[in-house]
Amino acid sequence: MVSMACPKISTGKNAKDMIVKVPPGTVVMDAETKEVIADLVENGQRAVIAKGGRGGRGNSRFATPSNPAPELAENGEPGQERDVILELKLLADVGLVGFPSVGKSTLLSVVSSAKPKIAEYHFTTIVPNLGMVETEDNRSFVMADLPGLIEGASEGVGLGHQFLRHIERTRVIVHVIDMAAMEGRDPYEDYLTINKELEEYNLRLTERPQIIVANKMDMPEAEENLQKFKERLQEDFPIFPISAISRKGLRELLFAIADKIEETPEFPLNHEEEETGINRVLYKHEADPEAFYITREPDGSFVIQGEKIEKLFKMTNFQTEESVRRFSRQLRGLGVDEALRQKGAKDGDTVKLLDFEFEFVE
Repeated sequence: MVSMACPKISTGKNAKDMIVKVPPGTVVMDAETKEVIADLVENGQRAVIAKGGRGGRGNSRFATPSNPAPELAENGEPGQERDVILELKLLADVGLVGFPSVGKSTLLSVVSSAKPKIAEYHFTTIVPNLGMVETEDNRSFVMADLPGLIEGASEGVGLGHQFLRHIERTRVIVHVIDMAAMEGRDPYEDYLTINKELEEYNLRLTERPQIIVANKMDMPEAEENLQKFKERLQEDFPIFPISAISRKGLRELLFAIADKIEETPEFPLNHEEEETGINRVLYKHEADPEAFYITREPDGSFVIQGEKIEKLFKMTNFQTEESVRRFSRQLRGLGVDEALRQKGAKDGDTVKLLDFEFEFVE
């Protein structure tokens, strides 16, 4: 007697999730639409950026009492494909802004353990530096020394957007000004130029509270320039005269910054977060795509396109006649036959779907 072993009914193994680890503060954007898909700001946070397709189904899934062994199977659903941009926006409570060489790096180095590169030439800071600052009353905050701004930075001049993207998360802006005018510029004009660049890059940056730091007060003419600056200043921003090198005035400045942080809420990166109350993770579900649309080629053939119908095509196993018939029924159910007739398709016309060609039959 010859015996035949019946194979077990099996299922395919689910693939593991592909996880890309990124630092906190990473914003994920669609490369084509520039839409924010996820804003990851906390350790351990996750967001689904591209969904994998569900697995296919073997013939046992299509068995019926009248047809217990159908010659019908289904391929797996193709996964979602998309190009994304990952952009890191620093998680800092305080952002130091100002022209190059006004003393931002020196200030950070003396109020924290950060050791930024310091030298007497522009753009010593070409990447942001972070430092943890602790006040005498045991309050702490993160301060970012950001690359210096120049006129036209909002349009990409100088370090441009390399700087500006990092200030979007900060709650308090500390505007450092060379009150001794050692570069030959007018301190008040510097102040106007920097604020103009912040406004032109993102109007919402003007909502941030700002503290003005009059640096290099140990230098000649600094006191006279400060008086002129106060006379011309129209905004009600507090001004703290300091010398970062001699550390004069730093205690009062740090207390004021800590106070301002405590009374200032976090700012969402976009309006959607503000409207929905979401300020930790933003994930937008896409609308259902159009099932299909039909175009006409110069040679008279008809081309069917559309995410849904192309997905059905890829999931169809064309090796079995029963699967082909099922696909034909799905096309009719979606209204493809009727749409082709309305486009003028006649019996025997060529219809294309991806790499597949077939004849239209009335």
